[in-house]
Amino acid sequence: MIRINLLPQKRRGTERREGGQLWLVALLILVLAEVSGLFVFHGYKNQQLAEQTRKNRELEARIAQSKKAVQDHAEVTAKLAKLRAREDAIAKLQSARTGPTTMLLEFARIMTPGRGPTVAPEVLDRVRREDPLAMYNPNWDPRRLWLTAFIESQRKVRLQGVARDGEDVSELARRMHLSSCFHEVRLLPAARVSGKSGIQLVRFELEAKVKY
Repeated sequence: MIRINLLPQKRRGTERREGGQLWLVALLILVLAEVSGLFVFHGYKNQQLAEQTRKNRELEARIAQSKKAVQDHAEVTAKLAKLRAREDAIAKLQSARTGPTTMLLEFARIMTPGRGPTVAPEVLDRVRREDPLAMYNPNWDPRRLWLTAFIESQRKVRLQGVARDGEDVSELARRMHLSSCFHEVRLLPAARVSGKSGIQLVRFELEAKVKY
């Protein structure tokens, strides 16, 4: 007769089943932990994405505002340029209208007995100290010189006339040179001529530029 003891075999099977269940539980816990971690990570990334999206929108809004500001600036600059060009044109027209009158009045002062050119006092003092020969003669008689032609074009004037002698011509040139209305005064070659009564005279020409 053969006897078989089955009790130890039941214990080993039970231990195996319990061990397998524990392993499954541990695996399930691990999977749940991993899933939870993934959810947390996904939520964190979504939050970062939302924050970056918000920053991008703010940046785009600033860029759009800057572009609008630059566009408005260009438009304003163009309008200012047109306005300044218009003002310059008006100033030139005004200068062209009043400039010749001012120049003629100044020349009348130069050619009036007892008067002289329009010049700033400090400029006159400096000329008197540095180059006395460049000073005009307040006692000069302008009737010793008379003009035969007075031509003004493009702010350039050309004088032609006759004088008693060369010093009268030089006095006229000195006065025009000191005047605040004329500059770059230049005497052209003169010539001796005889008057009606046989008096020797000087025929001269003079060029200058006009300031106005």
